[in-house]
Amino acid sequence: MDLFVVLVICLSILIFLFLWNQRHAKGKLPPGPTPLPIIGNILQINIKNVSKSIIKLAEDYGPVFTLYFGMKPTVVLHGYEAVKQILIDQSEEFSGRGSLPVADNINKGLGIVFSNGETWKQTRRFSLMVLRNMGMGKRTIEHRIQEEALCLVEALKKTNGLPCDPTLLLSCAPCNVICSIIFRNRFEYSDEKLLTLIKYFNENAVIASTPWIELFNAFPSLLRYFPGSHNTIFKNMTEQRKFILEKIKKHQESLDLNNPQDFIDYFLIKMEKEKHNKHSEFTMDNLITTVWDVFSAGTETTSLTLRYGLLLLLKHPEVTAKVQEEIDRVVGRNRSPCMQDRSRMPYTDAVVHEIQRYIDLVPSNLPHATTRDVKFREYLIPKGTVILTSLTSVLHDGKEFPNPGQFDPGHFLDESGNFKKTDHFMAFSAGKRVCVGEGLARMELFLLLVSILQHFTLKPVVDPKHLDTAPSFKGIVSIPPFCEMCFIPV
Repeated sequence: MDLFVVLVICLSILIFLFLWNQRHAKGKLPPGPTPLPIIGNILQINIKNVSKSIIKLAEDYGPVFTLYFGMKPTVVLHGYEAVKQILIDQSEEFSGRGSLPVADNINKGLGIVFSNGETWKQTRRFSLMVLRNMGMGKRTIEHRIQEEALCLVEALKKTNGLPCDPTLLLSCAPCNVICSIIFRNRFEYSDEKLLTLIKYFNENAVIASTPWIELFNAFPSLLRYFPGSHNTIFKNMTEQRKFILEKIKKHQESLDLNNPQDFIDYFLIKMEKEKHNKHSEFTMDNLITTVWDVFSAGTETTSLTLRYGLLLLLKHPEVTAKVQEEIDRVVGRNRSPCMQDRSRMPYTDAVVHEIQRYIDLVPSNLPHATTRDVKFREYLIPKGTVILTSLTSVLHDGKEFPNPGQFDPGHFLDESGNFKKTDHFMAFSAGKRVCVGEGLARMELFLLLVSILQHFTLKPVVDPKHLDTAPSFKGIVSIPPFCEMCFIPV
């Protein structure tokens, strides 16, 4: 039998399986655009900007529809009511983590972010407990952020007001905060290990948001063996995990079972307590992956938001001036800002929230999955179905945020200029899969941004009118465009 005949037979089997799957699911899943065999709806989606395609498809198919990324169906939720119903009202049934092959290849279903079942429940519960013990949401972690903010300010002063790309420095600060929680130490901003780790984070964030990774996630079994940028992600993650393992080994040598000093210590003590439990979720592999989850999430999302935030403040100097006036009035120049200041700084608080709303950092959220067969509205969604929730449709809802495409802190202010809360603010997702480090990230964004604006005037290299604020890539995350700026000491 020659190769051509084998390929025809294999293709025929795949088409048969696809059509059978289509008939099997008919009448249960929500309607959507007609998929093609094997490739599904991939030709009907702009893989350079999936969230934009979802908005257009929602106009035709409504707030709930089905897309096929390859041969597997994905139920898409668009708009606040549908997203809220999935993430909050029926959060238990939709609390599974859908497959994301580019991450699954290394994480193997372990850790917090990409795990399921007992692994997820126990690891998440334990990690939240440890993070709170380490001071998340308390004064202890606030002091660490304040100290790191001063280090960041000193590093920015060394730019001497000249044009610079602040990407690395804005990554160093949040990276050091999370390092102090995980590893009990921080790094100097010139430390080669720190800069290499940040390089891996930055590189992976960009690659993960490219069209190639959208294709890889749709066809992992095929593209896994092809050359491509997914291999760079795998290599970078492997190197980061080697670094984490080295740190763990040093912790094992100095571990005091009665006096844990950081996240790794707490996990190692838990492993020791459960060493006779054959079904324990607290294993070395899970420790490495959990630390990587906390490390990466605690570094990259905050640094991306800071970078994008400074770009928006450059673009809108009138907003920056109002923030600095509020900083002068409430904080002054002679002390570090603190979280107690936030309640007296409604405009600054609104600006931080508007930055997160406008940049739409994780447009389609990380994929969820049904934990059992679920009746949702008039549909029956089988267990294990991937669920995509459009956070763009919530954060850019024109009814809640008039002119959602405009950067306007007024979206979070009432008529009296007081800060206005809204249930539509889902920048950290919502429900059972809400970001574990939300409290830490909120604190970092406020304290770091206020510290920068307390000490510097931001000066663009070009006329603010010519600054482009559209993301350079919009995939798993929204990547801000490259932008040089000057930090002029005040």
